[in-house]
Amino acid sequence: MADLLDRAAAETYASWFRALADPSRVQIVEYLARHGRPMPVGEIVAAAGLAQSTVSQHLKVLTEVRFVLVEAVGNARHYRINTNCIACFPSAADVVMGRPAPSTTGGCA
Repeated sequence: MADLLDRAAAETYASWFRALADPSRVQIVEYLARHGRPMPVGEIVAAAGLAQSTVSQHLKVLTEVRFVLVEAVGNARHYRINTNCIACFPSAADVVMGRPAPSTTGGCA
C-alpha cells in the first residue's frame, strides 16, 4: 500500500482548494496577481462589481489561507497577492494529482 500524503500538507492543500472554490475569489486572486501591487478594497470592489461587504468577506477567506496579504496604510487596508503562496499552488495541485512533492514550500504556509 502506498503512503498517504502527510496529513498536515493535505489539510493545507484542502484549505487552499476551498478558498478557491468560489469564482469571485478566483477573480480577486487573478486581479491582484495581474496588477502586482497593493490596492484598497474600493478598487477591488469596483473591479469585481460586488458589494463591499461581499468583497471583504472574500478577502478575509483569502487572507486566512495567505493567498492575499493585508497592509495597513494609514486608516485604510490595502490588499496584495502573496507571490510566495501563489507560486506554490501549482505544486500543491501536482502533489494531489500524484506527482512528486516539491522540495520546499517557499513560504506558503
